[in-house]
Amino acid sequence: MRDPARQDAAQLRLAAIVMAVTAVLWLAANWAGQRYGWPSQYAFLADLAAIAGFVWSLLVTWRIWRRSKARPGKEG
Repeated sequence: MRDPARQDAAQLRLAAIVMAVTAVLWLAANWAGQRYGWPSQYAFLADLAAIAGFVWSLLVTWRIWRRSKARPGKEG
């Protein structure tokens, strides 16, 4: 089995990528919606998708933080 610290690092890296991609796509969708006059429903859809991405990243990060605090010999 893999080292738990390596698994956590990989999950944190994935969470960081999801946060960055979510932010870029959210900004791009808002810019495109304003530029091309899309209906406001699309803006709400983009907002909900961004919230989902950020919440998922937050939950993954929180779970890793809790798991790292529960490891014996680990302080902080």
